[in-house]
Amino acid sequence: MAQNVFSGRYTAEPGRESVTVFLIGMRANRWWKVGTVGKIASAMPRMLQHLAGDPASGMLGYEQWFGRTTVLLSYWESPEHLRKFAADRESPHLEPWRRFMKETSGSGDVGVWHETYQVPASGIEVIYNGMPLFGLAKATAHVPVGAGTNTAKQRLRRSARPSPSAAPAASVTQ
Repeated sequence: MAQNVFSGRYTAEPGRESVTVFLIGMRANRWWKVGTVGKIASAMPRMLQHLAGDPASGMLGYEQWFGRTTVLLSYWESPEHLRKFAADRESPHLEPWRRFMKETSGSGDVGVWHETYQVPASGIEVIYNGMPLFGLAKATAHVPVGAGTNTAKQRLRRSARPSPSAAPAASVTQ
């Protein structure tokens, strides 16, 4: 499927004091155990579908990459939103996690990992040039670079500002 590629330079405007960045993934340590790998991997699409259908969950957006080691990069309103989802008995996370811990953890077949970062708005610097909507700009607001955001130094020094609506921009179809 073709995505609009935005010519020119863009940045993200989170529109909040901070953003919680959550990285999670799995690694097929014994790739020939396709059934085990597939069973673990199949839980994530259900979780993402659930989160996408519930804006109150606090997940702002995500990107993902597949390979022997898979990576899901997600952006959240707060660490509390992330923890609430992880512990919610009604969400599609807790049961697959418990099943993994009981059936697979310690076997060495599949490794799982995650990292969580609470990033203040003043510590965020992003730039996109000739890219489709991606990353933090896709999860929050995609804005053209302009006065006050022209350099990396300026983007790092900005404080949280209300999120402007993403302005239409010139794009080319890829």
